[in-house]
Amino acid sequence: MISANNFIKLPYTPDLTEGGIQYATRSLHYTYDRMGGSLYSRLRRIVGGVAVELALRRYLGEREIPFDVKGATAFTEPDHYDLSLGGHRVDVKTFVMSKRNQISSIRRNPGLVLRAPALLPEDQFVAANHTDQDLYLFAFLLGLTTNSPEDIQKADLAGQRLYLIHPLKSEWARPATWLHLGQISLKSECTVPFTVEFGGLNGEREFITQRVTLEPLKREVVDLPFYSISYMHIDGIPDARVGLHSGDRGETYLIQPHEWGNIWIYGMEIWLAGYMAREEFRRKASVIYAGSRVFQYSKTQTKNLSVPVADLRPLEELFEQVKDWEGEKKGW
Repeated sequence: MISANNFIKLPYTPDLTEGGIQYATRSLHYTYDRMGGSLYSRLRRIVGGVAVELALRRYLGEREIPFDVKGATAFTEPDHYDLSLGGHRVDVKTFVMSKRNQISSIRRNPGLVLRAPALLPEDQFVAANHTDQDLYLFAFLLGLTTNSPEDIQKADLAGQRLYLIHPLKSEWARPATWLHLGQISLKSECTVPFTVEFGGLNGEREFITQRVTLEPLKREVVDLPFYSISYMHIDGIPDARVGLHSGDRGETYLIQPHEWGNIWIYGMEIWLAGYMAREEFRRKASVIYAGSRVFQYSKTQTKNLSVPVADLRPLEELFEQVKDWEGEKKGW
């Protein structure tokens, strides 16, 4: 059992969002068909999850708590990379809390989080690659997000950073025939110049990016070394359409101004709540069905197993135990 006093609160810095975006964009090719709910919400959840793992690594390093990341998950298995503590794989589960009123409430009364369910998607829990020695660490990221074009405009007017992205449809992101896209014609109907970044895979299925500056109403023809394009990122808010055309494929792709989403997370704090071993979680968990309203979400996207956050174990105890385990390995 834990209390709110057991929560470990970490500061949030913009580089955590940057690291999360770097991972999310590179994993997009493999996550496109797995996303439930809003595409941009799913991307922000990936960004937030990686941001928390990076912050946790930073914290462990500062505390001189030994950890390992040799079992890091590749982009092809985008449930993030695992952390290992004392030989136990740690699966970090992050909940992004982005509603202003909820953030204010839990900052005033952290005990509210104790009533939340510590959720694990059932399909992930029953996966064959887990052992009973695995540990689940549950964290809450307090941070605002922009969920509409109006929100994006407000953030821009306030001088906030944006990361506008448009994931391309599967015919471009995951083509059935693996062929070089050849020369691509680009054109912007916007009133100001801007830079577009492409991200995708080359012929060897390696992730690559390329940046192109587009002038208003001027067609640019570029020979990009892409076999697929997963996303386009733009460095400003467009006021008109952006289009690309592949001559080899004879296809044109148009992006309307409202079809860009901002996946930047305006983080405030990270709360590391507690942990539980997989075997104990199995014994104590109850089922929460898809579509249920819970503390973290207005509607869950999938069937989950859960225990109350209050039933988790304090992380300080785990970190002290890790030091003991490492000491025993070294014969101290």
